[in-house]
Amino acid sequence: MALALVAALSLGVTWGSSDLSVAGVWSVVSRRLAGEPPRPGTDDLIVWQLRVPRALLAALVGAGLGLVGTAVQALVRNPLADPYLLGISSGAAFAAVAATVLGVSGGLLAGVGLSTAAFGGALATFGLVWFFGRRAGGFSSLRLVLAGVGIGQLLGGLTSYLVLQGEDAQQTNGVLFWLMGSLGGATWQDLPAPALAVAASFVVLQWRAHALNAIMLGDETASALGIDGARLRRELFVVTSVLTGVLVAVSGAIGFVGLLVPHVCRMLVGGDHRRLLPASALCGAVLMAVVDLVCRTALSDQELPVGVVTSVLGAPTLLYLINRRLEGGTS
Repeated sequence: MALALVAALSLGVTWGSSDLSVAGVWSVVSRRLAGEPPRPGTDDLIVWQLRVPRALLAALVGAGLGLVGTAVQALVRNPLADPYLLGISSGAAFAAVAATVLGVSGGLLAGVGLSTAAFGGALATFGLVWFFGRRAGGFSSLRLVLAGVGIGQLLGGLTSYLVLQGEDAQQTNGVLFWLMGSLGGATWQDLPAPALAVAASFVVLQWRAHALNAIMLGDETASALGIDGARLRRELFVVTSVLTGVLVAVSGAIGFVGLLVPHVCRMLVGGDHRRLLPASALCGAVLMAVVDLVCRTALSDQELPVGVVTSVLGAPTLLYLINRRLEGGTS
């Protein structure tokens, strides 16, 4: 997977409206990493200022979504769960759009950063979904997913309403495109926040990998193994909400990656989270790097939103998983 990621990033920087040679790309990258000044011409500008930051951001977003999807599926003990289906991404997107549209003219949301607003929206939505998922007594992963879908649709409608209230037509178009997932316009300044969030989340989740294995067996089994299920879930609430908020702030609400990646990795490395978490991060990074390349090169006259491609990949996967669970007699 690491080799595949290097290959995907290389292709992402090489292919585009202006195709460059792999040798030329690596020459520019090696010179800039060595601290040499840029050389005259367009190759340096295209490679270092435009394509490299975008390819790295795609890999970071994919790695983060893979980690979030793995953690959420362990949290709710449901392989059909991911931040998009549970409404977490919708909550983050709603808060980010509110901060953008309403915060422009002052008021309570003025000056609130996108990452901060998206984190608050993700955390609040996750808490609301969890409340409705457990309200009838006991824990039901199916009820949790259904609550997430319902709340996500509600927040999606409210987000659309906020977008329509924007007075700036250019801003409205930009927000609409961002909501479908977009990595366009990525710069080096966009990388530190997601890089820090992904790295910190991976460290925390990998440290709790044994607890994630235990919680998948049920709360009673986890308790017998000395795992505090309530404390673990609180930790996962914060980690997944922070990471989802940061990712939504830089890329919009990208669906199905967190659903697809953990299943692919379980077929490759099994269900042990000590191997599953790093595999999901790498697999997610490869997937998003390839998806972003497809979005940039599939059409000659325009760029596809990232969410369009991930939905085409993820929706059939979701239907297959639902059908397999129904055939197995589970709900």
